Amino acid sequence: MRMKEQHSRNMPKNDDSQKNTGSPLNGKVSARWVPSAACRPLIQEAPVFYPTAEEFEDTLGYIASIRSTAEAYGICKIVPPASWSPPCPLKDKRVWEHKTFSTRIQQVDLLQNREPMKKKLKPKRKKRRLFNTRPRRRAHPDGYESCGACDTEEKFGFQSGPDFTLKDFQGFAEEFKESYFGLHDITQECSGEAGQVKKGFPSVADIEGEYWRIIEEPTDEVEVYYGADLESGTLGSGFPKESSSLTDSKINQYVSSGWNLNNFSLLQGSVLNFEEHISGVVVPWLYIGMCFSSFCWHVEDHHLYSLNYLHWGDPKVWYGVPGSRASELEDAMRKHLKDLFEEQPDLLNELVTQLSPSVLKLEGVPVYRAVQKSGEFVLTFPRAYHCGFNCGFNCAEAVNVAPVDWLQHGLNAVELYSKQCRKTSLSHDKLMVAAAQKAIRALWEISILKQENSDNLRWKSVCGKDGKLTEAIRRRVHLEKKRIECLPQVISFQKMEKYLDLNTERECFACFYDLHLTAASCNCSSKKFACLKHANLICCCEPDNRFLIVRYTIDELNTLVEALEECTDALKIWSSKYFQMASLTDKNYDHDKLDRGKYEHGIHHPKTEERINRSDCYSSESNVVTDGGGPLGSRNTGPSSSVPFNSLLKNDPEEHLSNKISEVGPDSEERLDLYVETINFGSVVCGKQWCNKAFIFTKGYKSRVKFFNILNPMIRITYTSEILDGGLLGPLFKVSLEEHPHESFTNMSAQGCWEMVLQRLNQEITTQACLWKQGLSPLQPVSEVDGLQMFGFRSSSIIQAIEALDPHHCCVTYWNHKLVTEKSSETWSGEGGKIAESYATDSALQESSGRLTLGSDNFLSDDEIRPVFRRLLRKADSEEMEVMHRILCQESRNHLWRVAVETLTEEIQRFPAIKK
Repeated sequence: MRMKEQHSRNMPKNDDSQKNTGSPLNGKVSARWVPSAACRPLIQEAPVFYPTAEEFEDTLGYIASIRSTAEAYGICKIVPPASWSPPCPLKDKRVWEHKTFSTRIQQVDLLQNREPMKKKLKPKRKKRRLFNTRPRRRAHPDGYESCGACDTEEKFGFQSGPDFTLKDFQGFAEEFKESYFGLHDITQECSGEAGQVKKGFPSVADIEGEYWRIIEEPTDEVEVYYGADLESGTLGSGFPKESSSLTDSKINQYVSSGWNLNNFSLLQGSVLNFEEHISGVVVPWLYIGMCFSSFCWHVEDHHLYSLNYLHWGDPKVWYGVPGSRASELEDAMRKHLKDLFEEQPDLLNELVTQLSPSVLKLEGVPVYRAVQKSGEFVLTFPRAYHCGFNCGFNCAEAVNVAPVDWLQHGLNAVELYSKQCRKTSLSHDKLMVAAAQKAIRALWEISILKQENSDNLRWKSVCGKDGKLTEAIRRRVHLEKKRIECLPQVISFQKMEKYLDLNTERECFACFYDLHLTAASCNCSSKKFACLKHANLICCCEPDNRFLIVRYTIDELNTLVEALEECTDALKIWSSKYFQMASLTDKNYDHDKLDRGKYEHGIHHPKTEERINRSDCYSSESNVVTDGGGPLGSRNTGPSSSVPFNSLLKNDPEEHLSNKISEVGPDSEERLDLYVETINFGSVVCGKQWCNKAFIFTKGYKSRVKFFNILNPMIRITYTSEILDGGLLGPLFKVSLEEHPHESFTNMSAQGCWEMVLQRLNQEITTQACLWKQGLSPLQPVSEVDGLQMFGFRSSSIIQAIEALDPHHCCVTYWNHKLVTEKSSETWSGEGGKIAESYATDSALQESSGRLTLGSDNFLSDDEIRPVFRRLLRKADSEEMEVMHRILCQESRNHLWRVAVETLTEEIQRFPAIKK
């Protein structure tokens, strides 16, 4: 194709591209349609599905329902109900006429029939500006080299084209199509012979026949523009969003629809819900096409599903091969394009090569066809090769999705990428574990809390012994265990969170395998990491100098599998360790048994958890590597770097820990100055569960406070405290780390939440003390924590602010008691008010020279108080002593003190001898 450029202000600055005689920037359209030589492939149609309005409501549910039928074709078409017609913000004048997008020049006649670049290159020839159709989506550390061809080598690709507005590109595309198919001519010549008059635009079949003629038997240079892989930040999405300029209330159903591709990847049930916003994977890409613009044979990154929606314009023709026959397509392409693959073995990853479906069909590869019209979806399945072209000016949008059944395919993909030394776009193991933890939460809600909803039932459906999620995790654990068994016996293990930043992604130096679960390293090069397959290649050191850094032990992963199989004990073990949920509503659960269960199931006791090695993975005793507080992998300057844990603890673990923690440094005597910052006061909920005599608990209340970090006790971090709506349970109290929101603690009371925080903190302090870490905070007495104070409910300003939210006194219990207390205070301020006043202030009970004053001038010594108090307590039952203990642990301003003083005063008045 040669066509005069009508948008000179947007012409590219690449001199080479302008000199190209086949560029659309030069001359008029000289290439012409040759209908007599059409090469339209005769292949079977892919299935088309017509969901009802009700079926269309559940996006992933509907895809799951058609998978068993459609997956065998690789692709399928989904036609939405007639009532589903989302508006397209791209047609807004501000976008249509003013926003520009970049294009690529595609040499259509060279997509299949071309010589290797090395044969075409001439000495001193200036290299053209090339770029790949899919730029790398993920940044990688410097210093890694690809196993494939060097990036400086000349590769066939798509040159940069001019920028267009949608309005200008429409005019350009329509002018090209009309000129190419001779629609301006009265008659048309085909190969020198007079042909019939063609009225109107050519059919899809006509364009398809001509397209494959250009691919298979080109007679002219045909180059077109394609606005491909455009990030939605360039033009915006074709679907309405909350920030869209379209404000009609009728579009709300489309803003939140699961078929809106901005929402699709993040639907509940898609494991991409746990991934960051990766452009083109989680965030949709736009495609602005013209006639013959192409997308070449490829599979989606990580063998993900993809969904493509055609917003408007001429049809898009698709071809698909089922994922089960992917290797056959690859073999056929290598056979028929041998020279190209010899020069560039990873050619299929570049998305610049076509091969006719007719050729694939002759090689026994099943190929299926779909014609996508405006307002229709095309779904591609895992590892299903697909390609196609556009019949004219159009606009499509596409994104990936990963239902749970994709995990098996994703594992195959990362193993294949490792063999090909190909970089990954996402962490498969990270998504897999996150999905498992989400499923365990769902199982906990259903089996323990007896709460069912559509979300947790969806996750439950993929669990059980034969569940798709369980099978995927089980297979991955088996693979991990098998590879660990192949390592030298002398290699030692360390827990990952103690030595690496858990949020930093790492790759194998040799094959780019993702190291989310396990990384191998050596003391000689602590910043170099390898996967289990290449652990022996990381350096030339002796094996005993190397170590593995594991996020979870094999026993922990086995417990994870058992939890997904719905084993109650395993579910409680995993939930207790990673979600801190075992105490929630399950008050009668034996926590001692839980701790024993952790040890028996390989979730190691806090005192040994971080000192693990290969044998620990199978619940047996062995040596460990210590760090000594130095850089990762450095030799320890204190105790031996490989020491049996029992010898560290000697004969008295508690004595050892006490001694170690007492030596942690000057910070051990530091006292916290707590300052609670309120983020949201929430809203008042009427109901007995939402208040008591002392406090009103507002739904949505949120505050912040700094406290020792449970992940690193040597520093302080901000904790967020909030009150959630627990339904019939009333308020649920939740505490989480602001920088690590996945680390959270939920309980029925504020006190319970913060006790769980302190238990976790003390466990971490104990563990790190055993690792000879210095500068740790002291052990925090769990019984002394005041959860209400940590939430901010002891603050008079916060109390007043919350009271102001209830001007009509909906919280009856609270306000009635406040009224009684105020009246009592007025009564006490008269005769005998000194006693009441002394109890109502912080000086009610105070120490003075080792003696205690009891609201009078009569002093009693400690020795006089103890026997009397013991006789009183011997008469009390366990419940009475529990109440007394709670009262005495409160501050004197607390209402419990006032209740105790009032009750005690009444009792004193009954005994004149005591009054005297």
